[in-house]
Amino acid sequence: MCGIVGYTGPRQAYPVILKGLKRLEYRGYDSAGVALLNGNLNVYKKKGKVAELEEEVVGKNLEGHIGIGHTRWATHGEPNDRNAHPHMSQSGDLAMIHNGIIENYAQIKQELVAKGYTFKSDTDTEVLLNFIEDIKKNNECTLEEALRIALKRIVGAYCILLIDKADPETIIAARKGSPLVIGIGKGEHFLASDASPIIEYTKEVVYVNDYEIAIVRPGELILKNIGNEKQTPFITKLDMELAKIEKGGYEHFMLKEIHEQPETIYDCLRGRLQVEKGEIKMGGVENHLEALVNAQRIVMVACGTSWHAGLIAEYVFEELCRIPVEVEYASEFRYRNPVVNKGDVIIAISQSGETADTLVALEKAKEQGAFIFGVVNVVGSSIARISHAGAYTHAGPEIGVASTKAFTGQLAVLMMMALKIGYAKGTLGKDRYMQLMTDLEAVPEKVKTILEDTSNIERIAKKFKDATDFLYLGRGYNFPVALEGALKLKEISYIHAEGYPAAEMKHGPIALVDDKLPVVFVATKDSYYEKIISNVQEIKARKGRVVAVASEGDKVITEFSEDVMFVPDTDEVIAPLLSVVPLQLLSYYVGVAKGLDVDKPRNLAKSVTVE
Repeated sequence: MCGIVGYTGPRQAYPVILKGLKRLEYRGYDSAGVALLNGNLNVYKKKGKVAELEEEVVGKNLEGHIGIGHTRWATHGEPNDRNAHPHMSQSGDLAMIHNGIIENYAQIKQELVAKGYTFKSDTDTEVLLNFIEDIKKNNECTLEEALRIALKRIVGAYCILLIDKADPETIIAARKGSPLVIGIGKGEHFLASDASPIIEYTKEVVYVNDYEIAIVRPGELILKNIGNEKQTPFITKLDMELAKIEKGGYEHFMLKEIHEQPETIYDCLRGRLQVEKGEIKMGGVENHLEALVNAQRIVMVACGTSWHAGLIAEYVFEELCRIPVEVEYASEFRYRNPVVNKGDVIIAISQSGETADTLVALEKAKEQGAFIFGVVNVVGSSIARISHAGAYTHAGPEIGVASTKAFTGQLAVLMMMALKIGYAKGTLGKDRYMQLMTDLEAVPEKVKTILEDTSNIERIAKKFKDATDFLYLGRGYNFPVALEGALKLKEISYIHAEGYPAAEMKHGPIALVDDKLPVVFVATKDSYYEKIISNVQEIKARKGRVVAVASEGDKVITEFSEDVMFVPDTDEVIAPLLSVVPLQLLSYYVGVAKGLDVDKPRNLAKSVTVE
């Protein structure tokens, strides 16, 4: 959660920081603020989106070659001006921004209050800042030393950027559990939560590790661990283009990213899926094939949309590889003392690679001897680094908060993994293997055909935009697709939506069905097809309003549905990559029809780095 930006160098800091905050706004948009040093320490902050901050500072003193900025997703304290970051210390000499949660802040706050400190906000961040200043004052030490002492005391996750009025060139930063990347320019440095604010200025970056402190000046970057030992910065070359984080003529990032899926799925498959050779080349799988083939159990650990990708993969892996699979919410897995045996394979699925619950779950599983395989989108992310092996989805930057292209990228990677493992294990015969490879290779072009004309989906969205509830139903491989469709609609339109196995609706949800309830069936041609047609008829008999996602040419489903969204036919194993696309578009067009900001849904943030 929360986006952080910092700059020190010869440029004016404010324009760099403001542009960076706009690019990081998907990480949180409850409030925003900047702190600039130009002899004085000037802090400006405002409830709302970055554009409101931009209006607020018109005519203010925005001079300064060093500064820090923040866009917030509220944890401690409601979204308002006083809880916005940056926070200033009681003396007014220090300013700090923070991404994360300090769990023991209340105890520290009590100690500071007893010493006479007062607080302007309800945040844990202001408590930590004054704690650092108190240590600096009482120990007569440097700010870096005070920070190091403070971090040994606090419990929680953090990415911190600090500036000091007495040191007008230096930003001090630290991280644990929340991402930080530092861009290296010529006589200047850029700091941010991810690379998107940096790529305009430099392609050379350093990813800061947990428990590291960075001392950043225009011409100098010093990395130390929390024990004050110097670390050698590992410089990485960014493989990202500026155009990928711009809207490119689309009205919203979400629409752009939905329409990028033919390209992003192709990029994910490219070089890996070699149908003419009958091979799948995945280094992370090949180098550890024995561990994967001989796994007694696979546990998929994820959150949100990534959890739905794991549910689909559960069906795929169990059918093709005959390995038992469990799919766990990372937030539950990490706390319930799960049974993890040496040799178990944990597949961690995360767009950002920074999801806090997933990271902690992996650390625990790794300690217990599990083999960790990461499926992530962001290169250099924490999950990528903690895993024994992994595969990138190559979906490119995803700015829209509701995941679309990252989801289909995850599915493509997981399907290739299952095909490769199943074939190597002998549970997947050659003919079926080749047929599934061929069907998977055809997916980008088939997605392109879905996207060529979306007017029917837009019409359906406008028709149902005022509904108060939706029910999404599917069976087999399409049940998790129904869950994902319901999640997308909730996220984007704020309409209550529930996903359910179609056969289970008789055990409760059918009580909701009346002549006002839209019921979306994911009903492509598969081994469950006759059963789901019966479920459609059960809804029709109770006057429910049936909307179906169906295979092209299906006249039976058309007879029983009020509206149909067609997708090209394919094998049922591959079908989720196609059937999810109309549901993404449906949620998008409903949100637009309701006049909502589909890229920045209320209360949500892209990268969930707190519990």
